[in-house]
Amino acid sequence: MPARELKFRKLTADLRRGIQDGTWPPGSKLPTERALAAESGLSVTTVRRAYEELVAQGLVERRQGAGTFAQGRTHRAPNHRWIVGVLVPDTTLYYPRVLQGIEEVLAQAGARLVLACSHYDPQVEDTAIAELLAAGVHGLLLVPGLCAEGDPGRRAQELLALPVPAVLVERRLTAAGPGDPTEHVRTDHEGGAYDAVRHLRSLGHERLALVLRSDGPTADPIRNGFARAVTDFGLPEAVYDGALMDDWGTGRADDTVARLMSGGVTGVLCFGDREAALVQSAARRAGLRVPQDLAMVSYDNEFADVAEIPLTAVSPPKFQVGRLAAQVVLRRLKEGKASPLHQVQLRPNLVVRASCGGRRH
Repeated sequence: MPARELKFRKLTADLRRGIQDGTWPPGSKLPTERALAAESGLSVTTVRRAYEELVAQGLVERRQGAGTFAQGRTHRAPNHRWIVGVLVPDTTLYYPRVLQGIEEVLAQAGARLVLACSHYDPQVEDTAIAELLAAGVHGLLLVPGLCAEGDPGRRAQELLALPVPAVLVERRLTAAGPGDPTEHVRTDHEGGAYDAVRHLRSLGHERLALVLRSDGPTADPIRNGFARAVTDFGLPEAVYDGALMDDWGTGRADDTVARLMSGGVTGVLCFGDREAALVQSAARRAGLRVPQDLAMVSYDNEFADVAEIPLTAVSPPKFQVGRLAAQVVLRRLKEGKASPLHQVQLRPNLVVRASCGGRRH
């Protein structure tokens, strides 16, 4: 998302919180566009967009010649202003859009969000959860490091035993199958990888490869979905290649392309966008044309559109995952055990760009 759009969304969220927490009580006058622009360091255009968004939400009123005034409309549960703790492993990649979806739903419900970040560190994760509970949260939305645990089942039980309801986001207890007791909302990464293979096959590619950033919880479901599609479509044995995130660089990408060439690969799915961009550059250095000689699909769609040749990409529905997760935890808070256990999967979209080209002849 462009930096300007992020600034607009952050300002809108800050203003909305200020109205709902009483910083600007109903009827109070908000700063002028120019004053707020000077205070925030943003452009007058960005401030004007934020005010217009709040007008559309019914939170502020523009009075000709008088200014902008808080309406103070909130949607709160009776006798409660729910506080929801949110734990994510990272706030720079993937999860900003998830957080935007969570924040939108909580704000509409008059609930307050308290954010913590684990930085993929189990000890930090435990400390953060304890601090969220100490802050008085009524419910939790958690992206825990289940895959980093020696015993994911035990960790899941610990989370279920917390004194407030906990909904997992982009995680589930995969090994338990139908015995998974967690409430969760996640992306169907298996389905996303399956659809990438389906697309490459529809373009006439049969000799495929999967290139992975092999660490992280998404790698295994992507591999499983890819392998299932190769089997279902009766394709030749695929080429698999991968490395840890920190090992990916120019040299690693050159080695990967050499392996693709030796295997006669004409279509590849790369997880994620950075790795795909590295492979694309390595392909050019090796004399391969994208998409004529090598059709490419990336997995994540964080910045696939800015690659040298814009990448067709599997795009997880991050914003919608956040929205649904927030709706699930609010429903759990309102209805308690009367609410059914939600275990929700959302299938990604495939965004087609130039890196795949047309059908092979």
